[in-house]
Amino acid sequence: MTRSNTTAEWPRLMLDTSQLWDDAAMVVALRSWRIIAGGPAVARQEVERMISEKVEAGAELAGALIGGKVNSPQSAARKALSIYAKRVRENRRRLG
Repeated sequence: MTRSNTTAEWPRLMLDTSQLWDDAAMVVALRSWRIIAGGPAVARQEVERMISEKVEAGAELAGALIGGKVNSPQSAARKALSIYAKRVRENRRRLG
């Protein structure tokens, strides 16, 4: 990747990160309502799901970083965004 392409990637990453933040905020709100309204069994299930998703995403990202699948700060950021955004989108569809 040339220097100009590398520099050009940062604004796109910033936009994609902003979208992820927006989607994540909606998932937090939807998940909170589900936990509050669903009773203890639903709350427990949702919290367990949330924790396992975070552990899985962290492990996937660690594997990508350790496995040499990223070779620049931009590719590391892009990989992290793709891993977390996938889970956030799935939860937004499921909860919304």
